[in-house]
Formats: sequence, C-alpha cells, structure tokens
Amino acid sequence: MFIHRHPYPPFIQSETERLIVGTLPPPRFSTGALEDNDVDFCYGSHHNSLWKYIDAIYGLNLRYDNSTLAIEERKNFLIDKKIGIFDIVERCTRDQVDASDLGMKDVELRDLLGNLEEYRNVKLLMFIGGRSKNGPEYFFRKHAREYGIKLVPVSEISPKQYSFRIGDREIRTVSLISSSGAANISIASSSAYKKIKLEQPNFTPFDYRVMQYREFL
Repeated sequence: MFIHRHPYPPFIQSETERLIVGTLPPPRFSTGALEDNDVDFCYGSHHNSLWKYIDAIYGLNLRYDNSTLAIEERKNFLIDKKIGIFDIVERCTRDQVDASDLGMKDVELRDLLGNLEEYRNVKLLMFIGGRSKNGPEYFFRKHAREYGIKLVPVSEISPKQYSFRIGDREIRTVSLISSSGAANISIASSSAYKKIKLEQPNFTPFDYRVMQYREFL
C-alpha cells in the first residue's frame, strides 16, 4: 500500500478571488522523483497541460523544467491575476502507485470551506475534471454536505456552474474539462467539439480547452 500525500500546501493569498481546485499531483511529486521537464509546483507534471493552456491564453512563455525560476514564474502569475490553487485532497492510500483518481482510497480532505471563511475575497471555485467519481467536485460536494451547504444550479450548459452561500457571501463553482490527456477522448466525442471541428478542421482538443478555460481563468 502506498500512502500518497499532497506535497504542496494550498497556494492562496488574502487577495485571491478565484481558486483552481484539483485532487493530487502524481506520486512522483510526493516522492521527489521528478522528471526533467516537470515543474516542482502545482500542476507541474509534463503530462498535465494546465499550465500550457494558461500559457496559451496569456502568452506567458513559461519555462517547463525543474528550475526555481519556473516555479516563481507560475507563482507570480497567480498572485498578479488573484488566482489560487487549493487541491482538496490532503492524502490517500493506493494499491497501485499511479495518479488515477479512481485508485484513491481512505481519502483525507482539506478543509476548503473552512479556509473560504478566512479568505473572503474568493468568488469562484474552478474544478479541474468535472463531476467524475473521486474528482475535485465529487469530493467538494461531500465536503459541503458536512457543512450543511447545498449547491444550486446556475447553468446546466457545459461547463456547468453552481453557487452556494457561506454566511453573507455567494460563491460560484464551474466544472472545467480535465487538463490531462485522458480527457481528449470525451472532448472529441462531444457535440460542441464536433460542431466547431466541422467549421474549423484544424481545431483540436487543446484549442477546445483554451476556449473553455479562457472565460474563467
């Protein structure tokens, strides 16, 4: 059995307005066995393209390596845009040492809602990976039930959006397509993607994510 602990604390500031919410990075980030083109920071796996989509939206020309500079580039961007990262899983156990969400067992969640009471400028949670089992929204809904909080639909059109209240504040959520390559199959089979592909033959799943993420990131 492998105990998979999150290697990074939440990246959040008092001015943060939007939070990217995921689960856990691949196990090699917890064991320190990074590959050459990994970045030692949230979503730093070179198999996960979230930073490449952000790079394409903002034209950041980011580095993709193990350097301190690559980490600082990402942190500076997040601070400047008032975006935080608050992965919801603190630790889990695994029978197989892989990054599968479905492979997580004995999951221990971080207290995201408790932190939202402190970080009062947060207005939007961006779940990376939709509502699949053991995905970030799946765990957040479980977490919200413990607080007696209910998510109310705002838009059922993809990407789906909900809202909930903490005291006098309304916070919205959005379910974005997973940034991992495994989601390319579901993107290619979606009617929205097929419609654009007919009109623009060179349109790719990468372009589709950039289009969706741009509205929220």
